[in-house]
Amino acid sequence: MPLARLIIEIEIPHAHSLKDRRQVVRSMKEKLRHGFNLAIAELDDAMVWNRATLGIATISSSTSYLTGQLQQIDQAAHRIAATLSAEITDSYAEILPE
Repeated sequence: MPLARLIIEIEIPHAHSLKDRRQVVRSMKEKLRHGFNLAIAELDDAMVWNRATLGIATISSSTSYLTGQLQQIDQAAHRIAATLSAEITDSYAEILPE
């Protein structure tokens, strides 16, 4: 079964504390998890308050379905980031074969 992963790098310009950063990251994780059947985790060590990296993984029996789902997840992440006054600076998607 193919596995898809998406790495998202977020810039949070208004974050002046770890609390501000956590609020944005937690909200983004919850909204993506609620909207899609995926696993999501924070990949960095939270040393920088105005940046975050999220890793997303999903699995399906269809590679074409995963391709479409990755596009939808990426678009949703951009929309969510905009509502949270954050910006996605980079995203990297990959489908790993069986």
